[in-house]
Amino acid sequence: MTPPVVLHPAVALAAREAVEPAAPAPRPVDLARAERAVRELLLALGEDPARDGLRETPERVARALAEMTAGMRDDAGRHLARTFAEASDELVVVRDVQFHSLCEHHLLPFSGVAHVAYLPAGGRVVGLSKLARTVDVFARRPQVQERLTAQIADAITLHLDAEAVGVMLESEHLCMKVRGARQPSSTMVTTAWRGRWKVDSHRRAEVAPLLRGAAPR
Repeated sequence: MTPPVVLHPAVALAAREAVEPAAPAPRPVDLARAERAVRELLLALGEDPARDGLRETPERVARALAEMTAGMRDDAGRHLARTFAEASDELVVVRDVQFHSLCEHHLLPFSGVAHVAYLPAGGRVVGLSKLARTVDVFARRPQVQERLTAQIADAITLHLDAEAVGVMLESEHLCMKVRGARQPSSTMVTTAWRGRWKVDSHRRAEVAPLLRGAAPR
């Protein structure tokens, strides 16, 4: 059987981005408009936004949502651009990076931890805090977990020119816990693999337990 042709992960990602339209630049948050929308929502729910307990709620909600979507107005590239010379091509794993995101279907939070692994290339490594900030950039916006996982992996692949990248997210979704199916004990796990780990199942099987915090078999 002819082995698959494997492009360098950064090359493959750049090729994919070349045929995908770029996302428009996000607009600044219009807090006044958001406050009016929250006030209208309270009225639609049958509440009185003028009563004492709700008088300042529209302003609070608008500011909270601006903070929870701050990643829309940030760029992971500016965090991952700060690298250090280090002649290492060995595995780097960062576990239990806490994140909070916003389900784009119901605008309810989902929270959990991210585990990130990569193989450095070109004699450059990145500070661990920059990986955590990268997770935060993509988490703080309306999201679905599958896309969030892929965006983190793609950013690390592209900006670090990494040989391989693996990302695992474990989270709990309020939209699953407090409405609909109402499953309070449910969790969601997603993964994204790039570079050699995407095509080499043996290597991927070695790295996956490290992301979960278990010793590989």
